[in-house]
Amino acid sequence: MKIKALSLLVFMACSPLLMAQSSMTDQQVLEYVKQGMSEGKDQRQMATELARRGVTREQAERVKKLYEQEQGVSTSKMSGTEQNEARLREATQEESTTSVLENPQPDSRELAQENQVFGRNIFNTRNLTFEPSVNLATPPNYRLGPGDEVIIDIWGTSQNTIRQQISPDGTINIEKIGPVSLSGMTVSEANEYLKRVLGKTYSGLDALDGTLEIRLTLGNARTIQINVMGEVVQPGTYALSSFSTVFHALYRAGGVNEIGSLRNVQVTRNGKTVAKVDVYDFIMKGKTQDDIRLQEGDVIIVPAYEALVQISGNVKRPMKFEMKKNETLATLINYAGGFSADAYTRSLRVVRQNGEEYEINTVKEIDYSAYPMRNGDVVTAEAILNRFTNKLEVRGAVYRPGIYQLNGEINTVRALVNEAKGLMGDAFTNRAVLQREREDLTTEIISVDVRSIMAGTSPDIPLQKNDILYIPSIHDLEDRGDVAIFGEVAKPDSYSYSDNMTLEDLIIRAGGLRESASTVRVDVSRRIKDPKSTHSTDSIGQMFTFALKDGFVIDGEQGFTLQPYDQVFVRRSPGYQAQQNVQVTGEVIFGGTYAMTTTEERLSDLVKKAGGATPKAYLRGAKLIRVANDEEKKRMRDVIDLMNRQFGKAMMDSLDIRVEDTFSVGIDLEKAMAQPGSEYDLVLREGDVLDVPKLNNTVKVNGAVMMPNTVGYLSDKNANYYLDQAGGYALNAKKSKKFVIYMNGQVARIKGRSKDKIEPGCEIIVPSKKNKRVNVGEILGYASSFGSLATMFATISNLIKK
Repeated sequence: MKIKALSLLVFMACSPLLMAQSSMTDQQVLEYVKQGMSEGKDQRQMATELARRGVTREQAERVKKLYEQEQGVSTSKMSGTEQNEARLREATQEESTTSVLENPQPDSRELAQENQVFGRNIFNTRNLTFEPSVNLATPPNYRLGPGDEVIIDIWGTSQNTIRQQISPDGTINIEKIGPVSLSGMTVSEANEYLKRVLGKTYSGLDALDGTLEIRLTLGNARTIQINVMGEVVQPGTYALSSFSTVFHALYRAGGVNEIGSLRNVQVTRNGKTVAKVDVYDFIMKGKTQDDIRLQEGDVIIVPAYEALVQISGNVKRPMKFEMKKNETLATLINYAGGFSADAYTRSLRVVRQNGEEYEINTVKEIDYSAYPMRNGDVVTAEAILNRFTNKLEVRGAVYRPGIYQLNGEINTVRALVNEAKGLMGDAFTNRAVLQREREDLTTEIISVDVRSIMAGTSPDIPLQKNDILYIPSIHDLEDRGDVAIFGEVAKPDSYSYSDNMTLEDLIIRAGGLRESASTVRVDVSRRIKDPKSTHSTDSIGQMFTFALKDGFVIDGEQGFTLQPYDQVFVRRSPGYQAQQNVQVTGEVIFGGTYAMTTTEERLSDLVKKAGGATPKAYLRGAKLIRVANDEEKKRMRDVIDLMNRQFGKAMMDSLDIRVEDTFSVGIDLEKAMAQPGSEYDLVLREGDVLDVPKLNNTVKVNGAVMMPNTVGYLSDKNANYYLDQAGGYALNAKKSKKFVIYMNGQVARIKGRSKDKIEPGCEIIVPSKKNKRVNVGEILGYASSFGSLATMFATISNLIKK
């Protein structure tokens, strides 16, 4: 798919159709190309459509570069042969996303790998430096030179150690002997020479039966200078350890460049070529004998490659490989790691340049070892065909359905059924289906009388490759839908239908009746079924109603037999009620949880059950907390959505307002106790919590005032008094919109100079004008006093309205 998109972009960039000014962005063009390719559109058709939309050649070039950046591939770096091979692959590869044997299109990583030259990265990786080891013993054939440090140990009847560096003139200076020349000698030659020289000073050193021994070892090795020339990344002169080899020098030079050869690296010493290194021998075979140790003044020359060949498709290592003269296609396959499991190995396609134009060569398997490779060749290994040579399949009512091999033993319907371990008991043998593929790839259906064939009364049917035998089950040929049970049973669900299943059987399978189930009302709904009917009907179902006895047996019936798709509804008994609890806390005699005894139980009833209020109770400030049901939660969500639209989601997120499981209900417990059963005396609901507080003899002042404050309550003072205690109104105060929130959660507007609105424990809030931004911290301060989301919404709305 990625190759297709890339080739289309190249086509577009060269197309004369693209002339006008585009109204599409580069990204829109790229997405259009990707979408069109996924839908299988023709390239010329897409180019024409883009031209109509005004896509120019210049824009196509930009989109091509954008695509290359996304996918990590580049057509600009592809040779003409490679581009022609890519077009060939486009024409020959069939895209399929449904078959498990699909030949997948290469992704960007695979394309990037195909454009790499095998072996070139060996000299630019951090993990492979080819540094010589300093911990190995000095090789006996190592030749000493100026700069080397030698250590001469003498032991026996006399002991001494001489440690000196070979001077630029190639000598070391030994006491009592003078200069001794060691340059150019190997370590073993220097040992023998020193025995003779030092024997003049140390008696017994040079005799066969002497009592002294001498050993010369290398201390710090010298540094040598070598030249790396030719097609390397950084040619020049390098100072290396005298133990360094050709590979280390190539690593220091950054490896070969884009035209450098890995197969013919030459080492020149004193004007003569002393070694030729083939890096592929090291990579493929581990051979290091040509990786010789370098000497002072050596010149490493990296020539240009002779031939660079690419192999792609179904091989284990699809890449570019450098080939020597006369190396064959078989060698290239070996370099590529051989074929992958799904490769077609009988022939390979080679796209070659013949000096005038491109040509295609189809190379047979027998000629792989005789077909020489040339520079620029692109070899492609295709995938095997998406088909089987000997596949049979049996499905349906046999014991081992599946795929089988067509051979001399399994080649007829009877043999295939026997291989599948025979027919199951529910097999419908009167008519099976054999699907067969013709030579022109169309299919035909052959009816098979399996019963007669298995009994030997009808001739057996020979099978062909790709035949599919389907033997249906009798259950496949009839509609035996599940039955379902709903309502007051332990496990309401759908259950598979069985012959002679009764209503009692289904209730037992569903775990029996719940305690809340009604035994006088069980309904069964049944479909209208008349396959022989020739007229429409207004009826859409039948309903049967039964009473149960002892939980299961139908009262007055012998048993009701169910049919497929029946639905059973076990109703809830209207006389069943589970306990419903409420709670009272705070200033009551016996606080705690109480069970409701009637559906009309009220606030005053709950306080009486708790022994009444204590003398310290402030009934006017009592608060009722109620558990929200689904409908109330939906209303809360609607309020939050409205707030999001009015104030912005970012602001609401900062407030962290969420749908709560409970909410506050504004009540007046003082009037409820004074007038039991009145409209003030609210009916309780399961989960309600009544909190009766102590008297809070303060008043809070908040909002757009000079100094928010908490003030002691005075019964004869009005709202203005408390506002004065907070420094009066702020400049942005909305004086006419001030309101009060009471301890019980109720909210009221303050009008005029009425002092009746102020009660102990309440909070006076002064909203601010819209031209002053609402402070989030201020709103959060109000939130603790709001009785519900609706109250909060109304309050914040007042804060920002004009």
